Amino acid sequence: MQLPAVPGALAPSLLAIPVAFGINGVTTLADSPLALVLTGVLVLAGVVSIIFFVSGGSHFQDPLFCVFVVFSFTSVVDLIIALEEDGYISGFVEVYVQEGEPYLRTAHGIMICYWDGLVHYGLYLAMIAAIGQRKSYRNLGLFWLGSLTMSIVVFQLGNLIGKYSSDLSPAFLLHLPYLLIPAWAGGRLFQQPKALPCLSPEKVTEEQRKRLYQRPQDAGLVLVLLLAAAFTFFRGMVVLDCPADSCFEYIYQHEPYLRDPVAYPKVQMLIYTFYVLPFFCLGVYGLVLPGCSWLPDWSLVFAGAVAQAQFSHLGSSLHARTPFPYQTPEDVWWSFLGTNVLYALAPQLLAYRCLRCPAFFLPAPATLHGGKKHQ
Repeated sequence: MQLPAVPGALAPSLLAIPVAFGINGVTTLADSPLALVLTGVLVLAGVVSIIFFVSGGSHFQDPLFCVFVVFSFTSVVDLIIALEEDGYISGFVEVYVQEGEPYLRTAHGIMICYWDGLVHYGLYLAMIAAIGQRKSYRNLGLFWLGSLTMSIVVFQLGNLIGKYSSDLSPAFLLHLPYLLIPAWAGGRLFQQPKALPCLSPEKVTEEQRKRLYQRPQDAGLVLVLLLAAAFTFFRGMVVLDCPADSCFEYIYQHEPYLRDPVAYPKVQMLIYTFYVLPFFCLGVYGLVLPGCSWLPDWSLVFAGAVAQAQFSHLGSSLHARTPFPYQTPEDVWWSFLGTNVLYALAPQLLAYRCLRCPAFFLPAPATLHGGKKHQ
């Protein structure tokens, strides 16, 4: 009897079956890190085999499909690590974390595991489903690209220069694919065709002729980006030990987490200063002058990067694993949360603006006026 075919969009749900059995098997092998790694490899091979036979191999025509399947498995592992470190479960990966990657037990390590196990996992399932349904996943992929890149760069640099630099083991090399694969995946994502909006040349020209004062929403967004840029510059000066009284007061009374010797917050602020700050300035430029066709794509990349970074920074500042002298004081919780949440929203609003009304960012229809003259 022939079994009914399973739709491609339902294939990701099968991930839960082998992962669940694999996790139960790991509990009996928790005393051996090597057995834990071998079990994970076998479970991953089972996941790929099931999806291959269900889809008939058609999904594997897109090489990013394999990347998303493998990374979705590691996202589940990261979620298990975060839940175990916070005490919700026990006996799964304790030996591996203690002996292989002790820096995952920090507040920052736990936060990036939560983000990978929840947000990245959701993105992987959505993109796998889109591939199965022959739909575009370019925008989701660009958001994921920025998020994953920010996560791995800050984490690895913090491990290399922070207090855990002396505890690095060969397990550190397991993160090497996370540095190489996003670069390759990003190239493929940018090469995918864009979904062009159905707009007439007249509509594009009309939108691009408007000055900034004629676009009050864009003017407000420019103000938000300028404030975010100023806040970025200020915190960069704080972690660079600026002697100004305002910097000294801020790092001791508002964000003492910036002094944590794990070095993750310092690396994060420096990346903000040298990469996110210039992008905020370019975002203002793109909102003032029309035709910046590069802005919609890069706004998605930076929206994902800042969202991941702010989640990890906020969570780590308030997490119990952060030593008490570096935790955010209770009397400034609301101001700390308010400023950091608004900071995280700035690139999200820019990306939403670019996707909602893309006419201002399209190349100018140069032949429009010449055609009208001949008519």
